[in-house]
Amino acid sequence: MSPAVALPAGILTIIVLMVVPIPAVMLDVFFVLNIALSVAVLMAAMNAAKPLDFSSFPSVLLFATLLRLALNVASTRVVLLYGHEGEAAAGKVIEAFGAFLIGGNFAVGLFVFMILMIINLMVVTKGAGRVSEVSARFTLDALPGKQMAIDSDLAAGLMTADEAKARRREIATEADFYGSMDGASKFVKGDAVAALLILFVNIVAGLVLGMVSHGLSAGDAGQLYVTLAVGDALVASVPALLLSIAAAVIVTRVSDTRDLTGQIGGQFADPRIWLPVGCILAAMGMIPAMPQSIFLPLAGGAFLLWRGLRRRETAAAAFASEPPVKADPARISIDEVSEQALVTIELGYGLVHLADERRGAPIVARLTGLRRQLCQSFGFVVPQFRIKDRFDLAPDRYRITLGGAPLGSGQLRPDLMLAIDTGEAGAATTLPGEVTVDPSFGCPAIWIEPGARDLAVAEGYLVVDAESVIATHVNQLLSARPQELLGPDQVRELLDSVRERHAQLIETITPQPLSLAAITRLLRALLADGISLAHPLPVLASLSQAAQQTTDHERLIDMLRADLGPMLVGAICPPDERLPVITLAAELEEMVVSGLQDPSSGQIIIEPDLARSIGERIAAILASRPPGAGMPVLIVQPRARRPLAALLRVRAPGCAVLSINELPAAQPIEVISVVGGESEAAPQLASDAGAELHEREPLAA
Repeated sequence: MSPAVALPAGILTIIVLMVVPIPAVMLDVFFVLNIALSVAVLMAAMNAAKPLDFSSFPSVLLFATLLRLALNVASTRVVLLYGHEGEAAAGKVIEAFGAFLIGGNFAVGLFVFMILMIINLMVVTKGAGRVSEVSARFTLDALPGKQMAIDSDLAAGLMTADEAKARRREIATEADFYGSMDGASKFVKGDAVAALLILFVNIVAGLVLGMVSHGLSAGDAGQLYVTLAVGDALVASVPALLLSIAAAVIVTRVSDTRDLTGQIGGQFADPRIWLPVGCILAAMGMIPAMPQSIFLPLAGGAFLLWRGLRRRETAAAAFASEPPVKADPARISIDEVSEQALVTIELGYGLVHLADERRGAPIVARLTGLRRQLCQSFGFVVPQFRIKDRFDLAPDRYRITLGGAPLGSGQLRPDLMLAIDTGEAGAATTLPGEVTVDPSFGCPAIWIEPGARDLAVAEGYLVVDAESVIATHVNQLLSARPQELLGPDQVRELLDSVRERHAQLIETITPQPLSLAAITRLLRALLADGISLAHPLPVLASLSQAAQQTTDHERLIDMLRADLGPMLVGAICPPDERLPVITLAAELEEMVVSGLQDPSSGQIIIEPDLARSIGERIAAILASRPPGAGMPVLIVQPRARRPLAALLRVRAPGCAVLSINELPAAQPIEVISVVGGESEAAPQLASDAGAELHEREPLAA
C-alpha cells in the first residue's frame, strides 16, 4: 500500500472500530496488531541516536492512542452484548488475559490492573510529562542564542550558507518536537485515566445487564462480566505501558552517535563499576542470615565481568600506545623543506595559544572568516592561509608572508585589547595603558585592560582584540595585492565554474586563442588595476571579443579596460554623481607621451624630474580635497595611462588613472584641476568638460 494511502486508511479504520460492530475474531486481530505496534514504537525509540531521529513520535503516539481507545469502544460493545454467553464471547485475547494471566480470579485481576495503572500514570507518564515540559521550556528559551551562534559561525566562515540553513531547520524542528512532546504526554495521561473510567463503566454496565437483561445472579454476572472487563483492561494497559515507556525513552535521550543499547552498554563497560559491586555482594553473602547460594554466585559473576573488562581495557591501551614505525633518518621528504601555503602567518611562541584548538583557536576562526570575505571581494578562491610558530620571532610578535616574502609584522599584547584612535577620541584622554601604533593603518593606539573597554569606547576609541589586530593587518596587506594570490589553479577553477552554464563562451577563449597561462597573466593584470572578478561574465565576454582581434597582452588589457569602463568608473563614483577629474595640460601630456621608451618593452619612461613634479602636484591636489569629498581620477590619453598609473601608484596611491577611452560618454564629470595649466584652469562641469576630454585624444595622438 502506498504511504500516501496508508495513513488515511488507518484513520478510517479507527473510525470504523468506534462506530461499526465487528466480530470477536477481528477484535483479536486488532488487539495483536496494537501490541505489535506498541513494541515497534518502543524499539524505534530505543534505537534512535538522538530524539530528532524519531521526530514523528508525537503524531505516532496520537494515532496509537486513538487506535487503543477505538479498540476499547469495540471491545466494550462486544463484552456487553455477548458477555452472558461465556468468557470466550469477547475473543480469545480477552479470554486469555482474563483467565490465564490472572488465573480466572477477577479480584486479582483488578489489583494487577490498578498496580499497572499506578505505574503507568504516577511514575512513567508523570515523569515523562515533566521531562517534556522542562525540555520544551529550555529549548524555546535557548532558541535565540542558538540562532545567534549560527549567525556568528556563518560570519566567521566556520560553516557555509547551506550548513547554516540546515542547522536552522534542525533547531526549528527540535523546538517543534519538544513542544509537541509536551502536549503528546497529555495523550498518555488521558489514556490512562480513560482506561480506569472504561473499566468502571464495563463493570457497572455488565452487572446491570447481566442481572436485568439476562436474568443472571449477582455472582454469575460478576464472574462473567467483571472477568471480561478486567481482561479487556489488561489487554489495553500493556500497549499503553509500552508507549509510555517509549515516550519516556525519547524525552530522556541524550544525543549520541550510538543507539540507547550501545550508549548504556558503553557507559557500563567501565571495569571500575563492577569491582565494588562484586565486593558488596560478597560481603552481604557472608552474613549468616542471607542466602549465600544467591549472593555468592552473583558476586563471582561481578568479579568475572570486572576481570574481562579490565583485560579488554588493558589490551586497548596497549594497542593505542604501540610505538610508531621509526622513520629512516636518512630520508628527507619534500614536505619537510617545501612550504606549500602561499600566505603564512608566523607567530612568536607567546602568541601560539591564539591558534590552540583547546582554547577555541580564535585566530583560526577569524582568519577563516577573513578568507571568505576576500574570496567574495576578489571573485576567486583565495588559497588557504597557514599559521605556524617561529622561534626566531620575539614572543609577542607576528609576521605575515606572501610566497615567503615578508609583507608586514607587528607586536601584540595577547591578554590586552587595542584601543585605536580613529580621529574621534578627545585630545585630553585619561585612558590608562601602553601607548603604541596600530600596525594596519598607523593610527595612534593604546593597549588597555579588557575591563577598560567600555571607558575606551565612551571616549571615542575603536577597541579590538588581539586576533582582530592580526586579521585586520592581513586584510589590509592582501587587499592591496589580489593579483599575487591568483594562480593557474584558481583561474582553472573559475573557468570551470563559468563553463557549467556558459560553455560556448569559455570555448571561444581557451585553449585557443589564449592558453591558461595567458589568461592567468591577463586576469592578474586586471586585478592589479582594481577590476574584481566577482562578476566574471562581463570580463570573460569582453575578453572573448578582444581575443578575436589580438593576442598581444598589452593591447588586450587596453581593450578590456575600454570595454569595462563603466565597471571601473562605477567602483569610484556613483552613477548619479559627477566624477571628479584631474587632467594634464596638453603640453605636459605631450612631454610624457614623447619621452623616452624602454627598448625591451616599448613602454614610456617619464623623465625623473618631470615624474616628481607631476606626482607632487597630484598628491597636493588630493591633500587639499575636503573631508568626505570623492576621490578624483586622472584622465589621460591611452598611451600615457600605463606610465602615469605606475607613477601615481607610488606617489599618490589614492588617485586612479583612466584613459579617455575608458570614460563612459554619458558619465557626468567635474574637472577640478589641470596639472601644468593651473593659470588658465577654471573648473569646467558636466558635458562641456566631457566634450573637451573626448576631443583631446586625436589631437594628442
